[in-house]
Amino acid sequence: MGVSTSSPEKGISVVTVDFPPVNAVPVAGWFALADAVRAAGHDPEVRCVVLGARGRGFNAGVDIKEIQAQGRPALVGANRGCFEAFAAVYECEVPVVAAVQGFCLGGGIGLAGNADVIVAGDDAVFGLPELDRGALGAATHLSRLVPPHLMRALYYTSRTATAAELHAHGSVWRVVPSEELGAAALELAREIAAKDGELLRLAKAAINGIDPVDVRRSYRFEQGFTFEADVSGVADRIRDTFGKEGTSGG
Repeated sequence: MGVSTSSPEKGISVVTVDFPPVNAVPVAGWFALADAVRAAGHDPEVRCVVLGARGRGFNAGVDIKEIQAQGRPALVGANRGCFEAFAAVYECEVPVVAAVQGFCLGGGIGLAGNADVIVAGDDAVFGLPELDRGALGAATHLSRLVPPHLMRALYYTSRTATAAELHAHGSVWRVVPSEELGAAALELAREIAAKDGELLRLAKAAINGIDPVDVRRSYRFEQGFTFEADVSGVADRIRDTFGKEGTSGG
């Protein structure tokens, strides 16, 4: 349970998230994930990072039960933790392949949306149920996965899009049977890791440098509205109804 790192092949580091039962990540988990991704990318022997998860889903967002129990300190911690984890994926010195199975919700969109490439199982679904969770955020990252108007429709309705739909939009590289996800992600990572490591790092920095949206600033702007929803009492009103049903958010 927690965040672990393994090296299945030369040049490849796999960072795995495991917070049963649904990978709703606690505050400490987001910071641990950020540290693991940054450490893997900083390792001169690593040329590609695979970000994956154990269990039924890739990520269910923040642990809302933790926020309900601890109040505003946990909300601030979750905001900061998500900010650091999303930034760590985006700023990782080498390419990051997200291996997504099952549900990819809330904070999962922040991780997958900031990855360089996404390989998904055929059971994967992507969405931001934030309006149902008393939160806001990660529209920045959903905008990297689907066109603007579809992003708005998904955000306002809290609906999800399938891996096949995202593949049609070009944001998912490959959709495979869920049992083949790990092998497919490693296959792509192996192809990337075969390139010159120094040149790969330059390529990652160059591509980030030409991005039209500053994802850190954009997401930080969104987080201000999450905090405003909490201060105004709107978030608590919605979370109180949700708390009887589950544990995730974003």
